Amino acid sequence: MNSGILVEIMVPFIGTTLGAACVFFVKRKLGDKVQKALTGFASGVMVAASIWSLIIPAMEQSEKLGKISFVPVCVGFWIGILFLLFLDSVIPHLHMKAERAEGFNMGLKKTTMMILAVTLHNIPEGMAVGVVYAGFVSGDTIITAGGAFALALGIAIQNFPEGAIISMPLCAEGKSKGRAFLDGVLSGAVEPIGALLTILAAGMVIPIMPYLLSFAAGAMMYVVVEELIPEMSSGEHSNVGVVMFAVGFTLMMVLDVALG
Repeated sequence: MNSGILVEIMVPFIGTTLGAACVFFVKRKLGDKVQKALTGFASGVMVAASIWSLIIPAMEQSEKLGKISFVPVCVGFWIGILFLLFLDSVIPHLHMKAERAEGFNMGLKKTTMMILAVTLHNIPEGMAVGVVYAGFVSGDTIITAGGAFALALGIAIQNFPEGAIISMPLCAEGKSKGRAFLDGVLSGAVEPIGALLTILAAGMVIPIMPYLLSFAAGAMMYVVVEELIPEMSSGEHSNVGVVMFAVGFTLMMVLDVALG
């Protein structure tokens, strides 16, 4: 694996880090509309990435199956959904505007469970980047260097607001700016780790690539529908989340088509 690929799989993590650094420069906590806008934007990026960077390549790789080419994609997608459903049920975590924690009750602090909530939906993003780069490293002609980088860059862009969304509320909860920044950074550490492990296992990954691509898509879609969309729609009615969803979706689509 060359150093260029190592740098590129770090791009999403850099996005999270830069977003978490907002805690040092923005004095006020994020307003409700701003949070809705950022959440909507992240949702749009993830949905577009699931379609253009994961599901479409998975369908193309399954074309040799003819009329049943949809089978690997459907199976992988559902495994991704069920996997995240399982993690969501067992890992203790607390969403930003929720009063009750989800998962097993382990007596963790509120701030710790807020970090775990963000970490939980960073897992499929790391998987997605890893699977796509594993396909590129293996010489898969369907997955190009530009397409792989488009996914990494798109996730990095949506990770920027996520980093801010986790670090600034933690600071508002009473943590120091330095500790809130560090927690925001750590919430995104799972992405490059997951991506690197997937690439290193490329030899085992390639035979089941359509399943893994659609698995990552299913996991990302679970996060969008179960967590992000409800968050951007909660509280007082506003269309800002929907508008920013469209912005994020369009941006990711353009990146994938232009760079792919």
